[in-house]
Amino acid sequence: MPDDGLFSISDFAKYSRTTRDTLLHYDRIGLLSPVYRGENNYRYYSNSQLAVVNVIRTCRKLGMTLDEIKGLKDRRTPELIDEVFTHQIEKIDRNIEEWIRARKLLLLLQKSIRSVSDIDEDEITIQFMPAEPIILGEKNDYSDGRTFFDILLSFYESISRKYPNLDLDHLVWGIFSAERVKRGDWMGADSFYFYNPEGHDERPAALYAIGYMRGGYSDGDQLFKRLIDYIDKNNFEICGPAYEEFPLNEVFIKDPGNYLMRILITVREKN
Repeated sequence: MPDDGLFSISDFAKYSRTTRDTLLHYDRIGLLSPVYRGENNYRYYSNSQLAVVNVIRTCRKLGMTLDEIKGLKDRRTPELIDEVFTHQIEKIDRNIEEWIRARKLLLLLQKSIRSVSDIDEDEITIQFMPAEPIILGEKNDYSDGRTFFDILLSFYESISRKYPNLDLDHLVWGIFSAERVKRGDWMGADSFYFYNPEGHDERPAALYAIGYMRGGYSDGDQLFKRLIDYIDKNNFEICGPAYEEFPLNEVFIKDPGNYLMRILITVREKN
């Protein structure tokens, strides 16, 4: 008869958070066998084997096969176990970093969606907006016939130099100087940026005229004109740059002609 400290297979399955079938399989392959077999081949397990099952479960979650775990068990020494655990801890740390980066990206994308969840797309408003951290590229250079892709590539290269560990999978927007906005020159942003809490720059806290429009990436003229007309008619004047954004772009919308554009133009009341 087993000692009082031994578990039946049913109890052991319950307390080890596994199943009876799993324990039977572990026994068949020699990975974890009961410490005692009673009448009718009843299986009994010790308390210390709970820790073994926990290690097996953890190794499985880390992607190790049962054959790999059994091989480790058959050859186990403190030094070998320490080496394997060191490797697995490094793997966990890499995964944690990846999950943290993924979480940050998803939060930024979610923030973009929610920023326009209850707006009136046809309305123009004047709002005070708090500062937002951004990652700002260098001034765009359009000389020597450089294409839009050339400019964008230069942006990514400059950001990679400035933030070597930063993922570049963010929504990229454009900034236009106040002078260009006033003279109606809206082709080709002066610089690119994207929102990021790790950014050392910012879209400053300021009063903005804000408008929205459905369209594609090259359809901003109409919205700029509407905004400037609204600014002039409501006793405001442009006093800073404009920020052209697409809070709903190809990440969220199937039709490239139905993206949601947002333009923010820095303004102040006229004296």
